[in-house]
Amino acid sequence: MDWYSSVFTLIDMRSFSNLWFWIVLAVMWSSMSHFILGVPFDMVTRARRQGGGAMIDLETLVAIQVRRRLHLMHASGVWITLFWAAILSSLAVMGFGYDVEFAQALALLGFPAALVFALGFRLAIRLERETPRDERLTRVLTWHRFTIQAIGMASILVTALWGMWQNLSLSVLSR
Repeated sequence: MDWYSSVFTLIDMRSFSNLWFWIVLAVMWSSMSHFILGVPFDMVTRARRQGGGAMIDLETLVAIQVRRRLHLMHASGVWITLFWAAILSSLAVMGFGYDVEFAQALALLGFPAALVFALGFRLAIRLERETPRDERLTRVLTWHRFTIQAIGMASILVTALWGMWQNLSLSVLSR
């Protein structure tokens, strides 16, 4: 079909040259750095500035999210870890072993996201054990957000460099 080939020549279906991939990457890191343990970061800044009821709301929501994550980890943490390890390993082998660009793109999204989720579980364990309050809680959450943002910046840099390399090497080799 002629229309089929003309549509796919107009819309590039490769991952790293597709605008939708970069939008997904930006939205993923934006939401990961905004929701710390499922708590919106604007609640953290409001609690730090206002204190009082805002701080009580923050402490309550953090306690709920910590219990929720720890229950998930105790109930099925091993199975979730095995499942995502299998998925990420498959993506790495398909993407970087067999040179499937879509799997490379998903691996470059998935590996740093898995690291952020693991750090979130680690923070939940720490918050349950120490139960920081007031200013100390906001410092812990702010530091965790800073760590997530650093991972995000490194991930975006690596993904952009890898994507540029893929686009340049494919365009040079295809001509």
